Amino acid sequence: MKHPVDVHVGKRIRHRRWMVGMTQQQLAERVGIKFQQIQKYETGMNRVSASRLWDISDALEVPVSFFFEGLVGETAAEEAGVPADLLSDKEALELVRSYYAIPENQRRRLFELARVLSDAA
Repeated sequence: MKHPVDVHVGKRIRHRRWMVGMTQQQLAERVGIKFQQIQKYETGMNRVSASRLWDISDALEVPVSFFFEGLVGETAAEEAGVPADLLSDKEALELVRSYYAIPENQRRRLFELARVLSDAA
């Protein structure tokens, strides 16, 4: 049975990898393992050792603590109407990546439009 912490860490690995536009193969090569192992980490099937998590954090250029962020607050997010695994959704991540590719002044206007539309819904 998968442990919830292992699943959360795996989701955070996948989230960061997608955000930087890296494939499982590329991450595996940087860490020195097979891409199948990255797949197992990302699904929570295999637990990530401390030393391997250190290597992954270095390859993805985030502190090790990044992988544990939001762990306690997942139930609070679900209660607020936001799925806890929102960042594991490929479409949501692509939307975030595209959003930050927009120049800041236009991004601010888009943000305000989204806020108005969500208030009207």
